[in-house]
Parts: sequence; structure tokens; C-alpha cells
Amino acid sequence: MKTKSHKQDKVNVVTLGCSKNMVDSEVLMHQLQVNDYEVVHDSNDEDANIVIVNTCGFIDLAKEESINTILQYADVKSKGDIDKLYVTGCLSQRYKENLEQEIPEVDAFFGTVELPALLEKLEADYKHELIGERRLMTPPHYAYLKISEGCNRTCTFCAIPLMRGKHISKTIEALVKEAHSLAKQGVKEIMLIAQELTYYGLDIYKERKLADLLRALSDVDGIEWIRLHYAYPSKFPLDIFDAMKDLPKVCNYIDMPLQHANNDILKRMKRQITREQTVALVEEARKRVPNITFRTTLLVGFPGETEAEFQDMVDFVQEMKFERVGVFQYSHEENTAAYDVEDDVPADVKEARAATLMSVQEQISWENNQAKIGQQFKVLFDRIEGEFFVGRTEFDSPEVDNEVLVTVEDNFVRIGDFAKIEITDATEYDLYGTVVS
Repeated sequence: MKTKSHKQDKVNVVTLGCSKNMVDSEVLMHQLQVNDYEVVHDSNDEDANIVIVNTCGFIDLAKEESINTILQYADVKSKGDIDKLYVTGCLSQRYKENLEQEIPEVDAFFGTVELPALLEKLEADYKHELIGERRLMTPPHYAYLKISEGCNRTCTFCAIPLMRGKHISKTIEALVKEAHSLAKQGVKEIMLIAQELTYYGLDIYKERKLADLLRALSDVDGIEWIRLHYAYPSKFPLDIFDAMKDLPKVCNYIDMPLQHANNDILKRMKRQITREQTVALVEEARKRVPNITFRTTLLVGFPGETEAEFQDMVDFVQEMKFERVGVFQYSHEENTAAYDVEDDVPADVKEARAATLMSVQEQISWENNQAKIGQQFKVLFDRIEGEFFVGRTEFDSPEVDNEVLVTVEDNFVRIGDFAKIEITDATEYDLYGTVVS
């Protein structure tokens, strides 16, 4: 079928939410480009006549941002400043019927796996041969690699399975091919993402295959760092730590959301793990990979969470001294198992508990960073900001972790390149240094 020319149309793709949404937008934009559309991302210019909003529906704040963004562009369309407005992504998947009734200015809503239908609406061909290819919206030296879609877990607070469906792994061969494509574009760091990394392979290979995937990706020329995000702790395959230790390209870093530390809360969350098992897992990881960095996320204000149960989590953070911690406040999500229970922790209490946890973690982070003064690290530089070159060690992921800053006046590095940096000073979340080589 001959592709229709769309040179007269310009599409602005607006992405909200997580890195998984970013990858979906990158795939969409590449498909539109090969169909002769001019495409921009999150553009503030007003010359695009078509807008596609890729929404997030994870928690209340994310849903509010998505709805406000849709309403903003619905108003723009009502004024005649754009011709078409389409909405896709998680919020659209979950609340399509309600959104169609409430925001009729939107021309069509699409779910998380309806890319072919969205392209058809734009009279564009879905190019099957381009699977795995995309237009990167990250800096050219790093990219996210989504290894699976969906989730089979039944955590009572989480709506992701409602929006993303069951777990579906990509094949090792397909992911290696995608990594080769990224490397040819100049990507040096890939961050493996999924709703649940450790489940990878169970559906198509009948066994957990993340360690095998790491070995295969390590053979891709040009890729120098491989980073792991969103690993579920229950039934964790320990060979991942062995692969991390044995494979130089795999960063000694893992993002493992633990959510809580009180056993009663963990049971009510259906996390399928106890505090004691969690401690044993972390200790085993630190034994096998002595300089591993843990990033975790914790959830405060789960229904029924008492002050004593919250204090268990504070004690746990102080005991485990995780290198990186993020804190979320519980959001009461329709159609989740926890929605049937009263959301009885007041908002101000949730906020105070989140602040308490972050205060504890801030002190841990400060102590960890002070210990780095005088040490040397390999740093990948992402950008220039003001008077500093800004980069990261292998122990830090973009946007959420610590950064390394060296002065532009006294140092020279190339953005997208590695350099050896000696740390000369540190704060709670930033390291300062000078170029060694």
C-alpha cells in the first residue's frame, strides 16, 4: 500500500508519566515520521495542527495532570488553533468511556496497545518492519529499553495491570536487535524497564531469563552501561546479581520498589514477601555485589497504616541504609483490591510521613556522599547547566538520582562522553569534582 503524503500536517506528541510512556511516544513518533508527518515532542510552538497526548493514570496527581493537559488542548482546539486532538496512554485505556463523555472536543481516545488504530485514524500505515525502531527523545547517549509490557502481579494498591494488561515479554533476539539499533544511533547507556523486570521470560521461555538477557545485551558493541529498573523482590532470581558481578557493562545498580517494611501491611498489599525475606535478599545482594547501589520506593498512608506500622518502615530505612529512596503517598484507585477498604489515613498525615521518611533518607544520603570525597569515579556527562557540566556515575540513573557537577571554567568534558572524576565536595544529593582523565 502506498503511503499517503502528510507534509501539510505537523504533529505535537505530548508525553506524560513514566519512562515506559516515553518509549511508547518514541515508537509512535518514528512511525509517523516514516509516514511523512512532521513530528515534534512536547513543543511550545503553536504551528502543529495535530496534538496527541500520551497520558498517565497511575495515581491521583498523575491523573490530574493528564486531565488538565487534555483540557488545555481541548480549549486550544475549540479556539480553532489546532485541527485534531487525540488521546492515548494509560488514562485513556482506563477511563475511555468517561473521557469521551466529559471531553467531547477530543477526536478519538486510544488505549495503551492501540498504536495501529491510532495510526489508521491518521491515515498512516503501521510499519511492522520498524518494530524496535524509534525516535529518541532522551539525550542521544542514553535510552530506555522496554523489555516487557504489562504485569501479572496482584498488588492491592496498583492499577497498572488494569491499564497495561498481563505481562508480555519481548524475545531476547528482538531486544538485542533493538540494542544494536540504539548503539548505531550513539547510545552508550541503556536502562532496562518493565513493570516487573524479574518476571522477564516466564511467559515465553517458561523460566526467568533476565540474567541471560543481560549476557546477550553485554555483547552489543557500543553499549557501555546497562542499568536495571523496577525489579520485584518476591522470588527474586539471584543469578541477576551474579550477572551484575560478572558482566562489566551491567551497572552495580538496581531499582527495586519495596513499598513497605511492616509485615501486616505487606500482607494487605499482597506483596508476597516479608520484611525478614527482604532483609535477607538485600544482604545477599550486597554479599554478591559488594558495591551495589539500591534504589527503592516506599508507600506511606496505605489504608489502615498505624503510626507503629509507619515507624517500622522508618526503622527499616535507618537499618538498611539504602543509597536511593523515593516516597509516594497512597492514592485510592478504583477497581483495585484496596479500593474496597476505607482510605482512612488523612492527607496531612500522609504528607507528614512522607516528609519524615525523606528526612531520614537525606541524612543517609549525606553520609554516603561525604564518604565519596577523595574517590574517583567514571562519569557519563548528560548536559551543561549554568556554570557546570552535569553527569552521573554508574550508581545513578537520570533525573531521579545524584548528579556529579564539575565547573565549566576549570574543566572540559564532552557531553555524551565518559570521564574520570575525583570527588572534591558533596551535599545530600550532589557530588562536586574535577576531571582526572
